[in-house]
Amino acid sequence: MQELFDFLNTPMVSKILGMLFWLIIILFAIGFLRKLLKRRIEDGAIRYKAQKGIEIIGYALIILLILVSFTFNDIRDYTIIIGLFTAGLTFTLQELILSIAGSFYIFFVRVYKPGDRIEINGIKGDVIDIDSIYTTIMEMGEWVNSDNYSGRIVKISNAFVFKGPIKNYSMDFPFVWDEINILITFESDVELAKKLILETAENQLSDYVLKSKAKWEEMVKRYYIENATIDPTIAINLTDNWVELNLRYITDYKRRRATKHELFDAIQKAVRQTNGKVILASTTLQLLKIPELDVNIKK
Repeated sequence: MQELFDFLNTPMVSKILGMLFWLIIILFAIGFLRKLLKRRIEDGAIRYKAQKGIEIIGYALIILLILVSFTFNDIRDYTIIIGLFTAGLTFTLQELILSIAGSFYIFFVRVYKPGDRIEINGIKGDVIDIDSIYTTIMEMGEWVNSDNYSGRIVKISNAFVFKGPIKNYSMDFPFVWDEINILITFESDVELAKKLILETAENQLSDYVLKSKAKWEEMVKRYYIENATIDPTIAINLTDNWVELNLRYITDYKRRRATKHELFDAIQKAVRQTNGKVILASTTLQLLKIPELDVNIKK
């Protein structure tokens, strides 16, 4: 027993035991405060941010505790050991270290936040959680058409914020441009078609246009970017089969599919009311009649 006591009283062991004691206290405090905030805060967004703040403060205290335990005392006998240990640990856990650094970068630089729609590492979806290592995304696309959830939850390492581009659909400008093509026959009244398509788009998208113009003005002031056309526009393209009217418009990034459906539905109703002045085109085949042959057979 005396040898055990002597071993526990050595400076190095005392430091390690003291550090483990405070480490347990900090981890317990993080868990207790997270549960307390979960019960006390009703707003989901505020509760989430408060819990993540507690985690970051706790991790910072743990790092500070390790530095205080091994730095601000006499470490001349342990310099080589600590150096080799740190180098080996850094090499082994480089992905983990990058992920933790990425989490700090995400929170402080505001690359994205929960609720944003992003595309990172080739995966698109809505961010539903960000922890110290992973970003959790509700995936969109893949086998599902348009911007619909596939049902899969994807966890992406936070280290990817340093490795490639991050496409954010909602950070500063929560609107996207989209296009639809309306095909009409050459016999149709093109000017009438342009007019009714533009009027339909302006009626359907008036709220988006007003809100997006205000947001775009903020973008122009904040970034080095030229002004853009927010109102719906039409471009004409002539093909071998029909006249193609390309409608370009702006919509909320979460309502891209719904907006396209509403526009197509309203446009086809407006076309029907023209009484044949505007006709929607489709691929057609023209069959030529085979000429009659008069065959006389001489015996």
